[in-house]
Amino acid sequence: MKIRRVGAYGICRDDSGRVLLARNSSLSNFPGLWTLPGGGVEQGEHPDAAVVREFGEETGLSVRIDGLHAVAADVFRLPGGDLEHTDRIVYDVSVTGGTLRAEALGTTESVEWVTSGRIAALPLMPFTAAALGGPAVVSDKSDVDEETARPSRVQRFGAYGVVTDPNGRILLTRIADGYPGAGRWHLPGGGTDHGETPKAALARELIEETSQTGRVTGLLGVSHRHDPAAYGPEGVPIDWHVIRVLFRVQVDVPTEPVVTEEAGGSTAEARWFTPAEAGRLRLTELGADAVARVGAERTS
Repeated sequence: MKIRRVGAYGICRDDSGRVLLARNSSLSNFPGLWTLPGGGVEQGEHPDAAVVREFGEETGLSVRIDGLHAVAADVFRLPGGDLEHTDRIVYDVSVTGGTLRAEALGTTESVEWVTSGRIAALPLMPFTAAALGGPAVVSDKSDVDEETARPSRVQRFGAYGVVTDPNGRILLTRIADGYPGAGRWHLPGGGTDHGETPKAALARELIEETSQTGRVTGLLGVSHRHDPAAYGPEGVPIDWHVIRVLFRVQVDVPTEPVVTEEAGGSTAEARWFTPAEAGRLRLTELGADAVARVGAERTS
């Protein structure tokens, strides 16, 4: 079975440069491995709140978020045989209070400040090693066409781009009739597929929705939207929680945008706009924030 989850984690260092790590307990799917403190984002929870909550539960420390460090994804075969895809949001955090202690009867059993020299000798969760400068994560792959779990509550992880060209125009897509937000202009992007990294998903969506090829130049932030009374594709009520990561993207050689067949029916058209033109459009919340951001960049 293919399953999905979203996790939020924190890189926390002390004044001497040591990083705080937790060791997985026997209740974890990966006992004995060391990990960045953090864990699963609950249904309807913003990832920002999740990393603060999880950090407190696993370490006893209160933290503040200093910045967004990275986003990544991996797939691992669980002991029961399921293939679990985890979208991982990694923050830089700082301690604001509390007393360091281990988690009681949880998925971690100890927590320590670890020097850079000792990190290389520890058995680390692959995503933790990558976040601390080690090799990229190598994910497990399915050998067969395994069924994807279809729960009544869904967390969907999506990657979107604030996409501009050398002339400062912004690329937007119009949502097709019959879809939430129909007629409004939105950012290129969409949900990640099982086993797909956020950057790879954005590159695919950009081509499918606009026929443009861009390069990611930065990581802008994370947002979410929770609709506990949404309707799924089959018209069945579903508890819907979308978590979106936002990248800055540059298209060096822009062309006339074309929506390809792979984009499906949710994207009606795509166009380049100047910030002034875009400001007069009916925009989604995500689109309006992006247009304001691009306009501020041009005037700064």
